[in-house]
Amino acid sequence: MSISRVLSVNRGEIAARVVKAAQALGIEAVQAVSQADRESMAAQLADRTVVIGPAPSRLSYLDPKLLVHTALATGCDALHPGYGFLSERAALASLCAEHGITFIGPRPETIAALGDKLEAKALARAAGVPLVPGTDRIADAAAAQAAAETLGYPVLMKASAGGGGRGMFIARSAADLAAGFDKASNEAREAFGDGTMYMERYVENARHVEVQVFGDGKGHVLHFGERDCSIQRRYQKVFEESPCAAMPQALREELHRAALSLVASVKYQNAGTVEFLYDVNRQEIYFIEVNARIQVEHPVSEQVTGFDLIQLQFRVAGGEPLHYTQDQIPVRGHAIECRLNAEDPYQDFRPSPGRITRWQPPRGAGVRVDSHCYDGYLVPPFYDSMIGKLIVTAATRAECVERLQAALARTEIDGLTTNLPLLRHIAQQPDFIDNQLNTRWLETTGLPAFGAKQE
Repeated sequence: MSISRVLSVNRGEIAARVVKAAQALGIEAVQAVSQADRESMAAQLADRTVVIGPAPSRLSYLDPKLLVHTALATGCDALHPGYGFLSERAALASLCAEHGITFIGPRPETIAALGDKLEAKALARAAGVPLVPGTDRIADAAAAQAAAETLGYPVLMKASAGGGGRGMFIARSAADLAAGFDKASNEAREAFGDGTMYMERYVENARHVEVQVFGDGKGHVLHFGERDCSIQRRYQKVFEESPCAAMPQALREELHRAALSLVASVKYQNAGTVEFLYDVNRQEIYFIEVNARIQVEHPVSEQVTGFDLIQLQFRVAGGEPLHYTQDQIPVRGHAIECRLNAEDPYQDFRPSPGRITRWQPPRGAGVRVDSHCYDGYLVPPFYDSMIGKLIVTAATRAECVERLQAALARTEIDGLTTNLPLLRHIAQQPDFIDNQLNTRWLETTGLPAFGAKQE
């Protein structure tokens, strides 16, 4: 292992996870924190903690020059970006390379190529990966309407540089396109500095399925199974599970082949996720995008494969060969993850920061909780509302669902409002139990039933 000291430049549960993984490998961990995160769990666990700026992200976690300066000032020879923030910004990876710091993630040019969704689609097409029927760049609303007439409604407009649902909307008519195009383009420009839009056919009955991949940067690539992330609200994942129990084995194998073909073609390095839309009615898969980083939902892949993916990130970045073969990574059992958020599901998911007066996560066989929270922890109002992830594992999906229901029932969080009631509600729904889900289920069925239940 060529890495001796790493700077963790994220926050929350992933920062704590990175610190623990580094220390388990004998690597010294330095945690970069904003002033709001000085009492965080990652700060307490790290060998050293450095305050890099005030609470606003743009003055701390989102300043690449500041992060690299901090790495240099603390003698770190590596930097782990976690997920979110600057994890998929080529600028940070480039700065690290310029200053001789190992960036624990893909190469800058790979991040840049895959970060532009249209360029990523071109790479996927060249690698023979199936794509959702759609367009290249669309200049304006009039061009969008002309393209939709050819493609057929409904269509999905997307921002080329986007993510997290920003700049994305469904149009079922020319009027919808006219009303939404400029707004979505402006939203994307404000969020990503690029308002470029493109169009895809909207798949009504779809599942969101993604493949966890790793590469050594020389063309050797492996997958760690797939994850079904179909329970979403406003394109944000709420539940994730592995494997996708609803997918036939032949299509699953095609999914894995497609993901590996794409990342092998760019000689992908380190961890990544290739995301697909699974058209249930047509029994087809379509490439969506590549997330060139570790994902929030990576624990379900760890649970069914037995690999610590964060430690594997360190090993690959540190120069160790990716010496496994695909048959050495079997998927066994089933795992489900749900995200615990400090938000009020009864008030349109309004963030609910505050001090946790009781933090009692569930324990027991097959139960894992990844979190940075503890009794007395103050959840700050400046960042994402996720306060933890509950992951359960069992031999079958049916057993996993039962274990999830029991674990959620035993979870106790006081002092602030959380989405725990909604998670319990979802886990008890017949559609969830029977795995009759798609990407629209939560918003069209799950949430209305949850609201009606409270009247």
